[in-house]
Amino acid sequence: MRRPLAPLAAATAAALFAAPVLLVGALGTPAAAADGDDAGEGNDSFTIQDPRITESSGLAASRLHPGVYWTHNDSDDGAYLYAVDSATGETVARVTFTGVGSPRDVEAISIGPGNRIFVGDIGDNLGGTWPHVWIYELPEPKELRDQTVRATQYVVTYSDGARDAESLVVHPKTGRVYIVDKKEEGGHLYEGPAELSASGGNVFEPIAPVDLWATDAAFSPDGRQLAVRSYFGGIQYAWDDATDGKIEREGRLSVPLAGQGESVSYSADGSRLMYGSEGEQSPVESREAPGGGGDEGGKSSGGGGSATGEDGDGAGGDGIEVGVIGVAVVGALLLGLRRLFRRG
Repeated sequence: MRRPLAPLAAATAAALFAAPVLLVGALGTPAAAADGDDAGEGNDSFTIQDPRITESSGLAASRLHPGVYWTHNDSDDGAYLYAVDSATGETVARVTFTGVGSPRDVEAISIGPGNRIFVGDIGDNLGGTWPHVWIYELPEPKELRDQTVRATQYVVTYSDGARDAESLVVHPKTGRVYIVDKKEEGGHLYEGPAELSASGGNVFEPIAPVDLWATDAAFSPDGRQLAVRSYFGGIQYAWDDATDGKIEREGRLSVPLAGQGESVSYSADGSRLMYGSEGEQSPVESREAPGGGGDEGGKSSGGGGSATGEDGDGAGGDGIEVGVIGVAVVGALLLGLRRLFRRG
């Protein structure tokens, strides 16, 4: 979703003044090189090369095609999904999905059981006034080539009224769909019906608060952790007892500093968290996932890294404390913001 500069600039300034401040990885070793010994297929950072992908707003690791990530543009593109090979950053397939209306504001993508792709047309450019939003479901193609695939469209409403959202996740074991709404002061995790209905409405109910201005979320492959990111930080939640409206906050995530951080996905093996952003030739940054998160991984021990999050807590283990260089960077950013405001 395209957004005015002022709110983002204000949030940037607030994040920069959070104490203590950490620039996680921004001034350190490149993500792809930091943990080279642990790198696996689809676990390294990469850059999206396709000039058609200018507003990558969602990211999902394929389990059917190792090393491939599915993404899509934000609004104003159409019913398209792009399969990107993380080894090269090149698009290896563009899928056109039919059987739906005209997508309005596509913000999220997630892969559920049986390699079913779910696409969240859940953004709201009117600030939470659409009477309904949509979810599209389609099978992940077994062959990677440009093709057309028929999708199922679901109509979605919220029990407590319309809202803007950019985060949709499908539990990898149960197949249940969840949405996190997007509010600057923090939103809620919404649970959909046990099975979505293509012929009727699907009402999503709030089941737990989420302490973040959420721009995307992802389940670990084993379904035991939920990662939620924002522009400036992220939180990992334990998923135990989530169906009872309880998610346990485990710690902050090591979210890289990016222009407009819009997406997150676990790698297929659950060992990494992949963070994407909008823009031409946008980077997808790899960070270690706290506690693993793969199908064989145990429950996370929590924490695991630092982030410049809205919650503003102190930093964790693998961050790089800002010294003289960090102060210079902060100063330059604030000077740039002042100049922008003067122009306005």
